[in-house]
Amino acid sequence: MASIDAQEGDIGAFVATDLKGAKAAAGESDKRWQAGAPLSLIDGMPLCIKDIMETASMPTEQGSDLFVGWRGNRDSAAVAALREAGAVIVAKAVTTEFAAQPARGTRNPWDLSRTPGGSSSGTVASIAAGMLPGGLGTQGLGSTIRPASFCGVFAFKPSFGGINRGGSFDTISQSSTSTFAATLEETWEIARAITARVGGDPGFMGVSGPLEAPEAEMPKRVALLMTEGWDRTVDDAKQALIDARRKLEVAGVEVVDKTNDDSAAALEKSLEGLLELSGGLNNWDFRWPMNTYAYDMDINKMSPEAQERLVAAEAMTHEDYQALVLKRKGLRSSYDALQNEFGVCVTLSAPGPAPEGLKWTGDAVYAVPSSVLGNPSYSLPVLEAEGMPLGLQVMGYADQDAKAFSAARAILGLYN
Repeated sequence: MASIDAQEGDIGAFVATDLKGAKAAAGESDKRWQAGAPLSLIDGMPLCIKDIMETASMPTEQGSDLFVGWRGNRDSAAVAALREAGAVIVAKAVTTEFAAQPARGTRNPWDLSRTPGGSSSGTVASIAAGMLPGGLGTQGLGSTIRPASFCGVFAFKPSFGGINRGGSFDTISQSSTSTFAATLEETWEIARAITARVGGDPGFMGVSGPLEAPEAEMPKRVALLMTEGWDRTVDDAKQALIDARRKLEVAGVEVVDKTNDDSAAALEKSLEGLLELSGGLNNWDFRWPMNTYAYDMDINKMSPEAQERLVAAEAMTHEDYQALVLKRKGLRSSYDALQNEFGVCVTLSAPGPAPEGLKWTGDAVYAVPSSVLGNPSYSLPVLEAEGMPLGLQVMGYADQDAKAFSAARAILGLYN
C-alpha cells in the first residue's frame, strides 16, 4: 500500500480503493497459505479492476459523469471468480468514458507527460508503476494491447468470449475482458483462475487449458505482419520488429511476410480498413445504451465524443450494421483457415511509444486486428522505441489461447 500512497497522486490510476477490505482479504489468504490450503495460484494476489466491471465493494462509474458514485451492489462474474480464488481486490482503475473516449487524466509512469493508452488506462499504469502486480482490463478496439505496449507490461487479450463478461458494461460485439500483469505467466494464471470458476461468455468455450501457465513451445513457422500502420510507424519501432525477426530466424523459426508468401500477403490485404470497420460496428453496438443515456438521463453529462458516437449510430441502418457483421465474419473465417500455414502471427503492439499529452490514447492500428478477428493476443514488453517501452505482439487462433501462450512464452525466452 505504501507504493500506492507514494505514486497515486502523480499517476491517477484509481477511481476508488477498498484498502480495508483488501487488508482483511490478504489476512485470510495468509492463513490459507500457512495452512497449506490456498484457494488457487493467485490466492492473495492484489489486483485492480477496470471501472467498467461491477464490484460490490466499490462504485462502478464507467469513466462517466453520469455514473459518479453509482453502485450495483454486486460483483461482476470475473470479480466474483477472483474473490473465490482468493485474489485481493484493491481498487477500481480509471477507464476512458464508457471504455471508449475521452481519456480521464491517468498518466504514464515512464513519462508523466504522456498517455498510458486506453481505455484500460488505470490498470496498466498501476502495474507499470509497481503499485499492483496485476489487474483486469477490456479490449474492443485496442484497449489492452496498446496500453500494455505504452506502459511496458504484459497483457493477454483472450479469444472473443474467453472470459465471462457478466456484470461488465463493456458489451460491444467484439470486446473481451483481458488480463495485465508484471509477468506473462500471471496474465494466464489470472485468466484461468476466473474461467475455472465462471467460464467464458454464455455459449462460448472460455479460456481453457492448465491452471498453471503452459510451457514454452516455439512455433515452426511464423507470419510477420507489418499491417497498414507500417507507414506511420516510427523508425525505432520498425527496426525493433526487424530485429525480432532475426531473433526468430536464429532460433530456427521460418518467418514469412507479405513479400515472400502469398498467404501472408493475402492476410495483410484483408486486414486493411479494420479501424473503420470497427468504428462502424462499435457505433451501432453503442446505440443502446447511449440513446437512453441521452434521452432518459442527462445528455449534458455525456462527453462531446459520446454524443458524436450516438449521432453516427443513429445515422446507420440495420442493413449497414449487418453488412459490417458479415464482413467481420468472413475475415474471421479466412484467418482461421490459415492455421496450417503458420503457427502464430508476430507484429508490433503499437506504431511507436506513448504519445505526449493526455487527451489522446494513441493509435490502435496494430491492436485492432485481434479484436476484429476474435483471436488471442499477447503483448510482450521486450522492445523499445525512442527511449520508451514498446510491445511485441503474438497472435494465435480463436479458442487456442493456450497454444498461443506457449508460442509467446517461447518468443519471450529469446529476450531473456
